[in-house]
Amino acid sequence: MKVRRPAAAGYFYPAGRGDLEDAIRDSFLNPVGPGKLPPAPPRNDVIGVISPHAGYAYSGPIAAHSYYMASSLKGTVETVVITGPNHYGVGSGVAVTESDMWETPLGTVEVDRELARTIVDLSRIVDVDDAAHWREHSVEVQVPFLQFSLGEGLRMVPITMALQDALTAVEVGDAIARAAKEVGRRVLLVASTDFTHYEPYDEAYRRDAKAIEAIMSMDTSELYRVVEKYRVSMCGYGPVAVTLTAARALGATKVELLKYATSGDTAGDKGSVVGYGSLAILS
Repeated sequence: MKVRRPAAAGYFYPAGRGDLEDAIRDSFLNPVGPGKLPPAPPRNDVIGVISPHAGYAYSGPIAAHSYYMASSLKGTVETVVITGPNHYGVGSGVAVTESDMWETPLGTVEVDRELARTIVDLSRIVDVDDAAHWREHSVEVQVPFLQFSLGEGLRMVPITMALQDALTAVEVGDAIARAAKEVGRRVLLVASTDFTHYEPYDEAYRRDAKAIEAIMSMDTSELYRVVEKYRVSMCGYGPVAVTLTAARALGATKVELLKYATSGDTAGDKGSVVGYGSLAILS
């Protein structure tokens, strides 16, 4: 059995179980967070979430909004498909993991090998390659939040994207939706992205509002147009487009903004900030 060990523990989030649980709990209860702990009241209309992936001290309270929403599916969701950018450009352009399990300080999560293989088989571009995952944090930082919010028994399919063009995103999103239907999985889709990077506070809010408006329209072409026109330096526009494409095919009809804030709201320095958004994709 091949286990993917954490690469971001001790850097993006605490490496000790107790400290990590405290950091996640603090994110939920933070004034910028939802102000309450999961689980949320049960609901059946949550198909996906969009969540940031910076260090928990910066983006954790915003991510907590997504995972409070996701926790409404506790006991019903079978597999979480997490798509994030490949920041390092290592490995295949679009890749699922080779590993059977992913480890965090909160324990291990099983990889849904059947669903992962079906996604690969239904797409001409998704490879099986752990080199694309070993150092990458964009998927990994989501996993402890999922463990905390949805409990034990989770399965997941991690996907990284170095190729984020529109054609690739639509093909991968379509393959995810078709695979979920083919193997009969109730999935939760997660797109991992941060928004504007290292701009003044007001400028980040201005640019990111344009991107969030495009996401809420569920029009992936509009998202690409806005990112280019307004030079929005969001690192996971491809994963967001993948997730929107898959979600629409699985019955999504709307996107709800749960929370937008920046590192200036969580860490204090407003001279140069990174933007973070949590959004829910609903049927």
